[in-house]
Amino acid sequence: MIGKILKKFDDRFLKSEPRTGDLFAVAALFDTPDQIIHAAEKVSSSGYKKFDVLTPYPVHGMDDAMALKQSKIGWVALLAGMSGTSLAFLMIWWMVGVNYPNIFGGKPFFNLPASIPIMFELTVLISALTLVGSLIAIFMKLPNNANPIMDTEFVKRVTSDKFGIYIEAADAKFKLEEVRAMFEELGSFSVSNIHEAVYDLGDTKNPLLSNKFVGAIVVTSLVTVGITYFVLNVLLFLPPFDWMHYQPRVDPQTESKFFKDGFGMRRPVEGTVARGFMPYEFKGMPDSMVVATPNPLPVTQKVLDLGKKRFDTYCSPCHGYYGKGDSRLRGQFPVPPSLHSVKVTNWKDANIYHVITNGQNTMPSYASSISRDDRWAIIHYLRVLQRSQNALDSDLVGK
Repeated sequence: MIGKILKKFDDRFLKSEPRTGDLFAVAALFDTPDQIIHAAEKVSSSGYKKFDVLTPYPVHGMDDAMALKQSKIGWVALLAGMSGTSLAFLMIWWMVGVNYPNIFGGKPFFNLPASIPIMFELTVLISALTLVGSLIAIFMKLPNNANPIMDTEFVKRVTSDKFGIYIEAADAKFKLEEVRAMFEELGSFSVSNIHEAVYDLGDTKNPLLSNKFVGAIVVTSLVTVGITYFVLNVLLFLPPFDWMHYQPRVDPQTESKFFKDGFGMRRPVEGTVARGFMPYEFKGMPDSMVVATPNPLPVTQKVLDLGKKRFDTYCSPCHGYYGKGDSRLRGQFPVPPSLHSVKVTNWKDANIYHVITNGQNTMPSYASSISRDDRWAIIHYLRVLQRSQNALDSDLVGK
């Protein structure tokens, strides 16, 4: 079965085109790279213009030997790249500077440095696509890119292990006997005449408008669009590809049908400890059980500023800005005692930390609102308040 399919393929696409009596070119084969370099130099220096060299691999110095001019494809790449850069520049300027301006970090609407990567990518993309399209459609004259030297013994050898050169009969200096004699003199082991081929150009003079060619482009486009639509709009929403779209999760403040109580937000499991976190060891214990550990933070201006900020935020509404118990809540909450009492003044820092963490009487725990370091910073600031309200004569000496 497979053999029959391959045979039909060979009969359809690999058959040789019928030849006419008109001469297209004279071709010569050589054994070594040095021979083909010498042959190219001889042909170009003799004034021939319509010739070409074919080798199984790149041969360095061939461009100079053939006296080739600089390729025009570089100009195509330059113009396409400049077009891509300009298009990207105008696109970004219009989108972020005119059509939908947004301020990001105080930067201008159109921020050129941030746009350079996109401009570079579009430059490369447009340049690459234009180059490929130009090579295929213009330089290679797609779809009519056939050449009479195809399916000849000459091409089979130069694409395998030999080096070849041919001169077209359309060259102004071409004379059959002179060309053959020159190739033989250069050491060619095989000189052959290549005749014009008869091509089936279809029912139109312009191959780009051929029904088969246009039909192939349309079918390819429709198939590509169909596959893309199916993958992006159908396949990705089918199991097992939909796991990113429909995740078994519970959003905050939403009901959960998995748990019996219906709550989606769960409390930590009783008795568990988060990784890297040490629970407060005196939680729920009376003040007398607290071990007097020293304050781990140094007394610096930065720590005092932090303690003042946290004290004013969390403590001053009840204790007042100076800790005198002059609440700003206007009787809406029981007035706490002064923080300048003998009891609080004589407390160790660990005792005050315990009250902030564990709560006392009507004062709730602030463990969930104030971080550990911030609690110690508050204590340092409280000591400053206590010292300011109970200053000694020695504090004023030299001031």
